[in-house]
Amino acid sequence: MPHRLGRYAVRRRIGSGGFATVWLAYDEQLDSPVAVKVLAENWTEDTHVRRRFVEEGRYLRKVESPHVVSVYDAGELDDGRPYLVMSYADQGTLADRLEAGGLTSAQTLEVVRQVGAGLQALHDRDVLHRDVKPANVLFRTVRGPRGDEVRAMVGDLGLGKALDVSSRLTMVAGTPTFVSPEQASAESPDARADQYSLAALAYLLLSGRPPFAHVSLAAAQSPGELAPLSVPEREFPGEVDAVLRRALAPDREERFPDVTAFVTAFAEALDGVVDADARTQVTRPWLERDPDLTQPGPRPTQAPAAATLPVAAAPRRRRAWPVLVGVGIVALALGAGGGWAVQRASQPTERTVFDSDGNISVTVPASWDRADAVDDWQPPGSSDEVSALSVGTDPTWNEGDGEGVFAALLEGDSLPDQVPQHPECASAGRAVEDTQDGDSSVTVVYSGCPGTDGAVVVERVVQVTRNTLLWVQVRSGDRPTAAQVLDGVETHGI
Repeated sequence: MPHRLGRYAVRRRIGSGGFATVWLAYDEQLDSPVAVKVLAENWTEDTHVRRRFVEEGRYLRKVESPHVVSVYDAGELDDGRPYLVMSYADQGTLADRLEAGGLTSAQTLEVVRQVGAGLQALHDRDVLHRDVKPANVLFRTVRGPRGDEVRAMVGDLGLGKALDVSSRLTMVAGTPTFVSPEQASAESPDARADQYSLAALAYLLLSGRPPFAHVSLAAAQSPGELAPLSVPEREFPGEVDAVLRRALAPDREERFPDVTAFVTAFAEALDGVVDADARTQVTRPWLERDPDLTQPGPRPTQAPAAATLPVAAAPRRRRAWPVLVGVGIVALALGAGGGWAVQRASQPTERTVFDSDGNISVTVPASWDRADAVDDWQPPGSSDEVSALSVGTDPTWNEGDGEGVFAALLEGDSLPDQVPQHPECASAGRAVEDTQDGDSSVTVVYSGCPGTDGAVVVERVVQVTRNTLLWVQVRSGDRPTAAQVLDGVETHGI
């Protein structure tokens, strides 16, 4: 971990993705925590990515809105990498909140209102977001008239574009679940594309499920029939369904004229539901503040003299891929490597294991502690050894005698046509292809596998660089644990 980034004292890493790492830091001059976003080293020489990174800061700087992440400063490190100094979202993201549980109708309405206000502020300054999703809705604590309140902000404009540039845009980008059909089809997007994404987000928050189960941008080009919003367990007035259907219309000409018009109609349609909920729920803030979520801690002390600091290079980490509902990968035979050394970061319920090269890490349940193989592995039919690790409840977990995870880095410039097969399992899900942060993947989930009821095997391959594949196999007694382990596989330094 770097001790300083420019004049900012670094406290810890908040998160990382394919293009950048975000650090929690402290502005000692203004006595305030900040988030510092730094371009990843492997993209420093890519002029297109570098320009897009810098443009994000410029777009955000154009907008003065409490519901858009603020950029306070920008600079360049000694190694030439640019960085942006931004608002610190001490209350995490909407994705974090959804993992912990759903939102009430009142909370949903307030999130949509605040995110809509942020998007409208961007559109008023001729900026299009193009990637509205739970991970890009950030929360921070602000001092309000009734004390500390939680405010929603739109962040991460890595795909943002000026509207006049978007009119000439041909690149396909976005997140399949939330992207509009015209954007997925590489047509010229406008502000109604962000309206579509916000409506998809609203649908998810109300119903607990996305409006469409798209697994690729190609599928998002023709979204098909929208499922009814109401289910027997949770019914909504027809007016709410009608508003969301209009904002999610495949033809953008049928949508609302702007985001503000959609939010206004959504609030009016949901008003009766919110009132009914309020009569049966305990009064509380629209979104509760979590005091232990990501607080900055005490003000850092002055750094020691440079001559007294040890020289160490911190490995970069790419963001782990979230689990998908269905999955797929390369036809390889699993082999546990020799050597049984391990570096662990222990926690009460989980631990993190690194391979001997420091290129791969995985976070697993603490009970998976009977078999840690972290030395290089030689794939069948190859004379070369590759970075790999195997962690499980038993040395033969991959034969169906326990639970575990195997991950390895392999040479490859494209995803395989087929992942390893598991005839011992009762059924195989369809192969799901996806793209996130520039990395494409294919995943397959096998169900009804030997072991406990609900046992699954997941095979996944991710194209982490132009010529490197990450292969992951997880065998677990239940799907939630498999999802958690998949989410904990990360690569470093590539």
